[in-house]
Amino acid sequence: MDALYTAVATANGREGRAVSSDGQIDLPLGFPQALGGNGKGTNPEQLFAAGYAACFASAMGAIGRQEKIDVKDASVTAEVSIGKDGDGGFGLAVVMRVELPDHLQGEPGRELLEKTHAYCPYSKATRGNIPVELVIE
Repeated sequence: MDALYTAVATANGREGRAVSSDGQIDLPLGFPQALGGNGKGTNPEQLFAAGYAACFASAMGAIGRQEKIDVKDASVTAEVSIGKDGDGGFGLAVVMRVELPDHLQGEPGRELLEKTHAYCPYSKATRGNIPVELVIE
């Protein structure tokens, strides 16, 4: 891969801080209440969900432009879950909820999502590693 941009961030654990090299991100981190924390601060799952949703929406826009499909009223919500896996550790799962306008309901929307999922860099990175479910809303 020939890198066009490299993001750099440093973190010191789930109860520390996450800071990007350019200072645009400087966030306290904390365990969510569901994992025994006080819920004060963001967590890696929220950051991953935000990044994946933004990337998927941008990828959908690129596919829309290529195929001359109007996707300006579409929105993407990523749900990232963490839980115990079969190996005694933890694993992730993602549900991508895509709200599509009426003209993209049914098969046209499903085709658009499949093409977007094939194109999106986050989807490529997760493929074969974690389950990703695509849901049209």
